[in-house]
Amino acid sequence: MKIRGEHECVTRCQPPTAQSPSKAIVHEKTQPHIPTMVGNVMKKVMANANGISIKEYYIQYDHEFAPFGEDEQFCAAMFEGVSVLLDTTWIDSRYLASAAEEFGIPYFHIDLSVQTYVKLLESFLLARGGNDVVYILPNYQDADATIYLLITDSYLRAIVFGELDGDTVDRIRDLRPYPSFYAVIAGTMEMNNILQKAIDGGLVRKPEKWNLLFTDLQTDQYTLGDDFPQMNRLVLDSNTCCILLQQRFPCICPDPFDPMDAHLQNVLERIVQWFIKDPIPLVRASNCTPESQQQELLEHAIAAQTKLMNEIAAMAEFWITPESGMLRPNLNLSIISQPANQNTTSAAAQPPPATTIGNVAKGQIVLVKNESLQPSKRFFRVGTTESIPWAYRKRDPNGNILRNSATGEPIWEGYCIDFLHQLSVVMNFDYDLVSPRNGTFGLRDADGKWDGLVGDLVVGEIDFAIASLKMTAEREEVVDFVAPYFEQTGILIAMRKPVRETSLLKFMTVLRLEVWLSILLAIVATAVMLWLLDKFSPYSAKNNKDAYPYECRKFTLKESFWFALTSFTPQGGGEAPKALSGRTLVAAYWLFVVLMLATFTANLAAFLTVERMQTPVQSLEQLSRQSRIKYTVVKDSDTHDYFRNMKNAEDVLYQMWRNLTLSSGNDQAQYRVWDYPIKEQYINILSAIESANPVATAAEGFRRVNERLDADFAFIHDSAEIRYEISRNCNFTEVGEVFAEQPYGIAVQQGSHLQDELSYFILELQKERYFESLTAKFWNNSARSQCPNTDDSEGITLESLGGVFIATLVGLALAMITLLGEVIYYRRKETSRHFIKVAPFGNADKPMARDGKRIALKQKSIAAVKHLLDLDTPAKALRGAATTVKINTKKEKPIPKEITIGNKFVSAAEKQQKLSYIAIMPRNAIH
Repeated sequence: MKIRGEHECVTRCQPPTAQSPSKAIVHEKTQPHIPTMVGNVMKKVMANANGISIKEYYIQYDHEFAPFGEDEQFCAAMFEGVSVLLDTTWIDSRYLASAAEEFGIPYFHIDLSVQTYVKLLESFLLARGGNDVVYILPNYQDADATIYLLITDSYLRAIVFGELDGDTVDRIRDLRPYPSFYAVIAGTMEMNNILQKAIDGGLVRKPEKWNLLFTDLQTDQYTLGDDFPQMNRLVLDSNTCCILLQQRFPCICPDPFDPMDAHLQNVLERIVQWFIKDPIPLVRASNCTPESQQQELLEHAIAAQTKLMNEIAAMAEFWITPESGMLRPNLNLSIISQPANQNTTSAAAQPPPATTIGNVAKGQIVLVKNESLQPSKRFFRVGTTESIPWAYRKRDPNGNILRNSATGEPIWEGYCIDFLHQLSVVMNFDYDLVSPRNGTFGLRDADGKWDGLVGDLVVGEIDFAIASLKMTAEREEVVDFVAPYFEQTGILIAMRKPVRETSLLKFMTVLRLEVWLSILLAIVATAVMLWLLDKFSPYSAKNNKDAYPYECRKFTLKESFWFALTSFTPQGGGEAPKALSGRTLVAAYWLFVVLMLATFTANLAAFLTVERMQTPVQSLEQLSRQSRIKYTVVKDSDTHDYFRNMKNAEDVLYQMWRNLTLSSGNDQAQYRVWDYPIKEQYINILSAIESANPVATAAEGFRRVNERLDADFAFIHDSAEIRYEISRNCNFTEVGEVFAEQPYGIAVQQGSHLQDELSYFILELQKERYFESLTAKFWNNSARSQCPNTDDSEGITLESLGGVFIATLVGLALAMITLLGEVIYYRRKETSRHFIKVAPFGNADKPMARDGKRIALKQKSIAAVKHLLDLDTPAKALRGAATTVKINTKKEKPIPKEITIGNKFVSAAEKQQKLSYIAIMPRNAIH
């Protein structure tokens, strides 16, 4: 480096003598005020110093040129003689310190810049747990000094801005990732100006992240303290003035008061006193070469310098950091902030006022009892996009997006939103949700540029993306993925359950109408034919009394219809006809009945089985082979890309196979086959998808599925989203198995420091089974318990066979109507009959009077029985008994022994052809 600039002699211009110490003061070329500042302070110091004269050399240091020890101006000063080297620059002091050591000149590095304030503010930020900060300074000179300090001695990742203007505001607003803190170091009036520009530019969204350090004592003119009490303020404490002025507290602080002027005066006073107490020789050098004969004197000077530094370090007005050895002023700063135990996040509540909670002195934080600093929280811009149930904007019943009343931002919900909130808790950060300006998840155009979440990550618009973002090889080329947070997901087919027509007579539709009419016609024809055969056949029971003397079934027309109807039941038709012709007809009819019943049963079972089938297809392959069911995907989605890639793969394989088979080489004959070995499944699927017009969103796809009541439309989409919709909609069902499985992951910028940290906490959450509870929350199938049961696998429903019960009820109603008709008909018939009352057998000894004559009823009854037994007895004999009844005791025909008259019913003998049954007269009276 090379030092350029003119030699400036402020107090004296004659060359120094051996007895007059001389000091060289090095300053930055951007510090033109240093000579004037040092000159004014030297006048005050020298006014109290008697018998000593000090010469000053001012050297502008430009670190862009040769090293300091080779500078011509420095060599000229060394030729005249230098006693001490004072460094007021803010650069790395190694070059100046090494040059002073080479020539044996006592070296002191004094901080008169903003670096002491930055150092104190950094101590405060580190105490709050910060790791990155944006410094805003009032001018570029302070910004340069801050940058050099951060390069050589800082633990924070920092970005420095000077002179806040419109362009700077835009650059700060576009910073990615968002900084944990904003720090402003300025005087009170400059602070008001900077903060107002930041507020107007929309930078002050989280006031608690802003930290203000005031470099003067005019903080009573700060105008934004009541508006933003959440901002942390570091102000010069009143005892700072007393310390630097070496006065007891309390003291009167001059107005205006510049701490750096007081600090420079303290340093120069110590050096002048050192000159008086222990004279320091002049060090001269010719051609910038140290003189060897002065080594003993130089050693004495260096020892004296070390002793002086130890004395200065013990003084209250100085702060010497061990890592740099720079002489800094001891600035005692008061921390004004909201108490941590009273902080509130409610937008409606009035924030508590800010109070003094501690001090910062010599880089140490001392807090008031029971107070604590608010912990630092990093801030990230997190990208997401809508996909149910992962992340979606909350809406009211009318579909309008609900917004946060405080910020005006949309309210987000979903699996990823809950997951992100949990991450912010365990990782201690704040975040803003950002939607991509173009696209959704990310597509690459022909020029290789990405849109959506992937594109925002590539350009640094967001810090990381959390959504239903699948980990693909193409995306891995431009972004990094952390450990997967969700189980393997893939592609699934969703269809609507077919809407079945509810009819109580549905079982009647098993057979067509013409079949039912044919069955009815067969019943009628069989009944009529059976009646005719029984009537005209000579071998029927009706026409063949000798062969069938006992009572047989008479197949009248009514009885024939009854036989034909009852033959359709398991009970059977009853007694069959006796004639061979009738039995032949009945046998043929029974065969017809058996076949019809078996056909009906088989068709009914098949009908109910087909009705229970949820979908007419069960896999993607079956879906591709049919043409009735249409299907589609979300346009330009991962699923759409999957079918495009599979179609392209089939095309490439076809070209390879064609090239092999059409090659003229003999070695390729083994590939020539009659059948096409490459399936065109995905070619057909993609063609069907394009013809059905891919939908714009998943919601539209599910709507189209729900509208097709005949289940003739399918939606191919992400399996997790489909299962979520199925858990909430009773009309949907999934088809087949999941295919093309891939994991979901959080995407970060390539090389981002967040990758390892996010992966670690995701694995920790997995160990705590957090994701299982989150999955159970969003994929909750309890809602399907309210769905109507349309599956007949557990039994046939009443809607399918309710007509059977109706037919039974109709039959019961007809039976009751018939019973009513029978009762009415019987009563009318009974009222038209004449009854003859006779005395009971118990009163036979008391003759009744009839036509003036008494008749013995017992004898008359006996005579009537004999007449029934003897059919040859003339009827007149019975009628003559009305006047005189004479019982002939002589029996013309004995009563057969096989006939018993008593209280039992006994069948007639075989020889008595005229008697089939005998009625037993009861002993009680007949009324």
